[in-house]
Amino acid sequence: MKVYCGDILTCDEKNNIFKYLVEDEGRIIFTGNKLPEKYSKYTIEDLNDKALCPSFADTHLHFASMSLFNSGVNVMDAKSNTDIQKALKDFLPKTKAKIIIAFGASPHSVKEKHLLSREELDQVSSDRPIMVVKYDGHACIINTPFIKILPENVKTLRGYDAETGEMNQEAFFAISDFVSNSIPVNELIKSMRSSIDFMASRGIGLMHTVSGVGFPKDLDVDMERYIGRSAQNGFQTRLFFQTMDVEKVKKRKLPRIGGCFATALDGCYGSVDAAMIKPYEDSENYGVLYYTDEEVIDFCKKANRAGLQIEVHAIGDAAFNQATKAIKAALDDYPREDHRHGIIHACLPTEEGLEICKEYKIHIPLQTSFIDWPQEPGSYLKSILGNREEKLNPLRTFVDNEIVISAGSDAPCTMPDPMLWIHNACNHSVKEQTLTIEEAMRMATYWGYWTSFDEKERGSLEEGKIADMVILEKSPYKVPVESLKDIKIEKLYLEGKEYKKQHGSWLLSVLKGFFSSKLV
Repeated sequence: MKVYCGDILTCDEKNNIFKYLVEDEGRIIFTGNKLPEKYSKYTIEDLNDKALCPSFADTHLHFASMSLFNSGVNVMDAKSNTDIQKALKDFLPKTKAKIIIAFGASPHSVKEKHLLSREELDQVSSDRPIMVVKYDGHACIINTPFIKILPENVKTLRGYDAETGEMNQEAFFAISDFVSNSIPVNELIKSMRSSIDFMASRGIGLMHTVSGVGFPKDLDVDMERYIGRSAQNGFQTRLFFQTMDVEKVKKRKLPRIGGCFATALDGCYGSVDAAMIKPYEDSENYGVLYYTDEEVIDFCKKANRAGLQIEVHAIGDAAFNQATKAIKAALDDYPREDHRHGIIHACLPTEEGLEICKEYKIHIPLQTSFIDWPQEPGSYLKSILGNREEKLNPLRTFVDNEIVISAGSDAPCTMPDPMLWIHNACNHSVKEQTLTIEEAMRMATYWGYWTSFDEKERGSLEEGKIADMVILEKSPYKVPVESLKDIKIEKLYLEGKEYKKQHGSWLLSVLKGFFSSKLV
């Protein structure tokens, strides 16, 4: 039994802040402002200027991709394409990987204001295949040695460009699949376990991973299931299978379907292919809808009738409309009171779609890291969207329409960072769309757990719940709102115990996960 004394930020329905919390055998058995005498004899941890809050939930990330890219070169902070070339050259002697991968290149954050070319990557290596993935995870640049090993069918797909080496849309997805097939299983699993440790260091106790990106026989889906089930210290995983094949999900007895890739309805703003109702500025480009309305409606109806929880990727307003209409059609066809279907990103919602979300209780796993994102600055978004740029990520509009929003990183597009999520929500670039600190804290904690039906056990510090908790360096309520992102994560407790790094044999970990019945 342990007693905590200080600022206890419960993130409950009333956003209560108490002085005491008592944990026993992994459960919270008391919260309040006056400690009962029976608990006074136990060890008391005085938080002093620190604060205790629920563990955070990342409600949208690509776990296998994040793990894969974390073993490569992160170039998000590069100031020039020359910096990227140097980082790759420095990395080459350190790895035996068959394909060299870098992630995070952006034309908007380098001085050249354009992506690397195939020729520039050839200067790095003329014999080893290199793939530099764009920051948004929807495009890449590859060098000549990589082009030489590609299957012929990839060269017929939309978005293939051998001259520049830049690959978009279906060509990019196919190349991602090709790369996934080349990764040794043991290396992938080791990277996955390291990624769990990284998220735990940020105070995250639950991740929603979208899986299914081209590994043979959907190996990544199974590996993520097994690693999720075997994760030590109480770390929680909830998996969405990125497929429109409902039978594949039912075969694995998974309760969720959707995400990006195969269930992405459109592209993104970084590649100027998010689907728009009106064209991009000074162009006739409306972006790309990957499916017809009929195809999406048919998928949603099948998944909904199968009792699955659905999430789909929609960034542009045309895609948002398509998503809301399809989920509405599915629920009209087969009503379900507590389905918790969601639309990922929902960057540019429409009034029509918002009404559907409100009426049909469709939630939004969004990414506040996209607000004032260095890799995709407002000046760039303004240049392609005009005045529509001011309507992106309307947090206050969602909340005022009683639409549940949760927070996710979309890793590896951005790294999981709950304090940044909270900071950006409270310092929105459009002042009218700002959230209160209380709302932002609930977004990053309680509502994240709610979206996967975990709120009865986790997500707030209430009596009877599992003691998944974070000690913050300072209370978010006691610092200037402009400094929220600077608050450090001191410790993560899961089931009442301080988190320790994943350890032991990766093979035994997989076997444990294979035989486990733990919820994922």
